[in-house]
Amino acid sequence: MIRQPHSVSREAIVAEAIKEVVGELRLVDAADYIAFIKLEHFATVSDIVDSAAELFFMPGTFKLGHGGEAQVTWSDPPRVVLDMELRPPGATVYFALILESTRAAVEVNYVAFDRPDPDPTRNTAFLADAIERSRIRRAETVGGR
Repeated sequence: MIRQPHSVSREAIVAEAIKEVVGELRLVDAADYIAFIKLEHFATVSDIVDSAAELFFMPGTFKLGHGGEAQVTWSDPPRVVLDMELRPPGATVYFALILESTRAAVEVNYVAFDRPDPDPTRNTAFLADAIERSRIRRAETVGGR
């Protein structure tokens, strides 16, 4: 895939937006992800993703795409790669979420805009705004209430 200049900024936007969801996803043991993926129990992985996402995004905004892969060898730490979709209003981001022992990463494969602007910078700004609008806002509690 040929990387475009705006891909890096879009990956940063997506990574920042989903960091809390990724924190929730990392609460599941790597061995569980490996087993679910190797046994092709993607419905279970999808349920895990949905449960993590519902805390931070409107329903249907963040979900498992078409699967994933578990890279497990005798010499390297496990690596889980999940095919993901982020669907804020007006755009769809197809990306890989890479979970490793000490880091997580996002690789954006494609972004589809319902009404793309000829200027990629405007599209990137639209994406950031759309993702922000799709987040769930929780009211801060005052005095323990």
